[in-house]
Amino acid sequence: MKFFRNPEVKRTLLVYAALSAVATAAAFLLPDVVWFEQGEVRSGAAVEEKWGFALFMLAFCLVFVIVYLVSTYRRYCRICELSAGIDRILHGDDRNITLGGYAEGELGILQSEIYKMTVRLREQGQRLKDEKIYLADSIADISHQIRTPLTSINLLVQFLSEPDLTKERKQKLIRELYGRLSSIDWLVTTLLKISKLDANTVQFKQEAIPFSKLVHKSVQPLLVPLELREQALEVQAEGTCICDIAWTCEALTNIVKNCMEHTQNSGKIEVQATETALYSEIIISDDGAGIDKEDLPHVFERFYKGKNSSETSFGIGLALARMIVAGQNGTIKVRNREPNGAVFTIRFYKGMV
Repeated sequence: MKFFRNPEVKRTLLVYAALSAVATAAAFLLPDVVWFEQGEVRSGAAVEEKWGFALFMLAFCLVFVIVYLVSTYRRYCRICELSAGIDRILHGDDRNITLGGYAEGELGILQSEIYKMTVRLREQGQRLKDEKIYLADSIADISHQIRTPLTSINLLVQFLSEPDLTKERKQKLIRELYGRLSSIDWLVTTLLKISKLDANTVQFKQEAIPFSKLVHKSVQPLLVPLELREQALEVQAEGTCICDIAWTCEALTNIVKNCMEHTQNSGKIEVQATETALYSEIIISDDGAGIDKEDLPHVFERFYKGKNSSETSFGIGLALARMIVAGQNGTIKVRNREPNGAVFTIRFYKGMV
């Protein structure tokens, strides 16, 4: 029997057996000592009484040993069950393990700690599984996003290799080729920024930046495209904003660019920046077609492309903007306005919300 092969049980039984023998011998010899000191003569009844006292002590010791063995055996069985449960946990078969059959005491404390460890392992396992699925989906999306401009580049290269290509046609193809290459460069750069934000390796600086400086730096890369589209840009900026100017400009540029791409030629884009006692707010709006109701809840999701998205859109600009704003204790939301157009509202709170 495995129970009696336990070294601790063997040692304890030997000690209890020795103590029982000593106690029984003492119970048998003690009356002789008492009678000798008192000078009494032992009778037959006294001898029987001495044997009875010794047998009583032996029976008492045996009962004590049996109680010890029963309690220890029950505890040993519970420990074996707990050990088997831990073994199943280590081998991944923890679906039906509750570890809830223990009361107070040392086993209860051990059970509680193992239960917390099991819950933690389950959560980590599920998180790792979700991350693997998310990584696989992201890789599939990235490969799809890169494959589209690469296909266009291959076609443009084939067109450029035609012998009877005119100069005007060649220049046009070269411009398109540069455009596709720029798109891939922007996609890779943006994905690297998103990966840094996902890994929490970005340390946002907290600086008081005037809104006029922040907005001007954000729209600077888009002034030429806005002029080519004959789109008006109106800016009203007052107050300051506590943020990281480089990353915040990245977010604002992506939002203004999104408004620009979804606004017709000769349209208007407005940027209003104000400061209150609780937060600094930036409102970016346009008078374009707005956002479809089905797309509205998903515009900040990574690689999501709405119904009105252009073919060159990758669906990550607004996702990056949301990550940047959220990483600086800010919020961003979007809504449609009447009669047409979209409104992006960004708030950087001056305290934790």
